[in-house]
Amino acid sequence: MFAIRCFRTGIKQNSPFKFQMRKESMFHRGVTFFFKKNLFLTNSLTSGVCMALGDLVQQEFEFQTKVLPQRYDWARAARMFTVGTAMGPLHHFYYDYLDRWLPKVNIKTVFLKIGCDQAFASPVTLITFFYGMGFLEQKSLGESTAEIKKKLLYAYMGDCMYWPPVQFINFYFLPTHYRVVYINVATMIFNIFLSFMKHYDQKTH
Repeated sequence: MFAIRCFRTGIKQNSPFKFQMRKESMFHRGVTFFFKKNLFLTNSLTSGVCMALGDLVQQEFEFQTKVLPQRYDWARAARMFTVGTAMGPLHHFYYDYLDRWLPKVNIKTVFLKIGCDQAFASPVTLITFFYGMGFLEQKSLGESTAEIKKKLLYAYMGDCMYWPPVQFINFYFLPTHYRVVYINVATMIFNIFLSFMKHYDQKTH
């Protein structure tokens, strides 16, 4: 009886340890699944989710300041999600190529990457965003182009003030497979501003 009791006690004592190991194993499997085996899918979906979340924060602000008559315009958030998801592959392949082209991690390389980001990636991303949103809003190409001419400069100025320090951390400290997720979180903050730029002159019903 004593031996059986000790055996049972040992099982109870080891169970929390085994449960902790199982949780850690599940966590590592999740990291492997999302950030290694399915990185493209993860980057695309997180891009869309963060775009929509940034818009919802902006919508909450608009509702609190009586700009929106109701708390959330879900169709607008869905458009932001769709465009963000579509832009995810652009970010995915861009950062992968940039790291292959400029593989070193030093101050000179980091500033070259930031320069490429502001000179090429940022304008392309902003233009893609406005045209994508215009398409989902059923605007004509001319209407979307007119909106870009009106808003792109101000959106790009905000981009140039916000992104260089964010990208310094991104390029200098983070491994490639975590970069798009980090950028998407930073983008969620920037998307509050971007959502404002996109919607500030649109009439509400």
